[in-house]
Amino acid sequence: MDKSIKHQNIMYKDNQFYIAHGPNGAICINGKMANRHGLIAGATGTGKTVSLQVIAESFCQAGVPCFMADIKGDLSGISQPGKISGFIEKRIPEFGLNESDLQFEGCPVRFYDVFGKQGHPMRTRISNMGPLLLSRLLGLNDVQSGVLTIVFKVADERGLILDDIKDLRAMLDYVAKHAAEYTTKYGNVSSASIGAIQRSILALEDQGGDNFFGEPAFDIHDLLAVEGGKGVMSVLAADELQHNPKLYSTFLLWLLSEIYVSMPEVGDLPQPKLIFFFDEAHMLFDDTSKALVDKIEQVIRLMRSKGVGIYFVTQSPADLPEIVLGQLGNRIQHALRAYTPRDIKAVKVAAETFRANPNFDTTEAISNLETGEALVSFLDEKGAPTIVERAKILFPLSQIGPIDAMTRNSLINRSMIYGKYDELKERESAFEVLLAESEKEAKEAEEAAAQAEAEKQAEKEAKEAEKEKSKPGMFSKVWKAIVTAVTAAIASIIGTKIGNAVSGTKSRKSSTTATGKIAKSATSAATRTITRELTRSILGNLGK
Repeated sequence: MDKSIKHQNIMYKDNQFYIAHGPNGAICINGKMANRHGLIAGATGTGKTVSLQVIAESFCQAGVPCFMADIKGDLSGISQPGKISGFIEKRIPEFGLNESDLQFEGCPVRFYDVFGKQGHPMRTRISNMGPLLLSRLLGLNDVQSGVLTIVFKVADERGLILDDIKDLRAMLDYVAKHAAEYTTKYGNVSSASIGAIQRSILALEDQGGDNFFGEPAFDIHDLLAVEGGKGVMSVLAADELQHNPKLYSTFLLWLLSEIYVSMPEVGDLPQPKLIFFFDEAHMLFDDTSKALVDKIEQVIRLMRSKGVGIYFVTQSPADLPEIVLGQLGNRIQHALRAYTPRDIKAVKVAAETFRANPNFDTTEAISNLETGEALVSFLDEKGAPTIVERAKILFPLSQIGPIDAMTRNSLINRSMIYGKYDELKERESAFEVLLAESEKEAKEAEEAAAQAEAEKQAEKEAKEAEKEKSKPGMFSKVWKAIVTAVTAAIASIIGTKIGNAVSGTKSRKSSTTATGKIAKSATSAATRTITRELTRSILGNLGK
């Protein structure tokens, strides 16, 4: 038997995952019970990360892929072979092993990073996250969350795709402009609520949260990869992400939800299809509404039927709601230090979660555990918790501690999914559709305004033309002036003759003179009229 087979027999044999060693020998997780979830708890520096690494390695050897969030960067070492150290040399005989039984090797690994700096980008669509998780991420109150739900409903009705932040902003703007219509249909949509949501989005963008949304969206099935018969370890770089607890916890909640929705029901299998480690699990429940806690508990309870095991990693069992804690069957409890009344209570809570061992006091043991030592209780083949044992966690055969940037980049570039998510892509979504509609409406409004102005101008010109038409022309004005002048001249001549006849005075002027007078008056009147109209015309044209 070669070393590889011996190594596999150490980590995984007969559907038993070797995790720890107690007074009675090896303590293993039963493969059939691995999907009943678990808990790794303990104070900082007591060995939680190593315990996680050992469990993940064991599943890897059995061909079970795992997902883990790497808070400190230490878990990246799981990609490289480990080596003998003083610590491991001391543990080998304690576990009844020989150095020749060991083959140090790493696991196949894929690195991910929401920000795309230390791994393949991991994105989702706004529409995939949904209003409930997005409200939590944005820190919205109930009223604002209700408005966000309306926005999602309207987008769904209109068949608009919400890929990224700009789509969400465009949709909020659209609903705000049509608030009267949607208020009567769905409930009040106030500008104050829309404004509050927009401000929360701005804050999220400032924290880099917008990197989480877009195309291409992450395919959950990439977490189920197996290479060379070994389960692939999907390691999320979370050292930067965990500085924003809401983004970190909501991201992992979304991931759990996607796994639950995407994977089929399989019941209890000989071993799980996927193991999901949730480090710093207390962040998941901080400032979380009861409705969301109930939803989380439901997902955890039903996830086992999908062949998925969820293992929470936190300092104390008291960090988790009892309704969730009750779902975690496989437990590893590292040391807890009791310095304050609150610490003492946490130790007591931790002790009460175990099935008591008559050989020692569980509460006292929790405070006295050494680094790498833990209280361990896994489910037996019937699903019942075993009596708690004080045990030492197996050492990992991969590297303990982080890898350097060059090694990480090399693994990223050689990954089977290299290039699948690395480039952000755009497609027609809500932003583009609503922008096109807005531009079309603006153009139509501009054309309508121009048409109205043109009609108004045409009507004005028609009125002026009608007015001009009703005015007498040049000839009419001249003829009128001539007639008026001639009439005045004739009247003057007749008046003169009548006056002379009455007075007996004889006129010295002949009829020819009278005729000349009439002609002169007519000519003078015509000339004045023509001159006046020409002057008016010239001045009118200059004024235009």
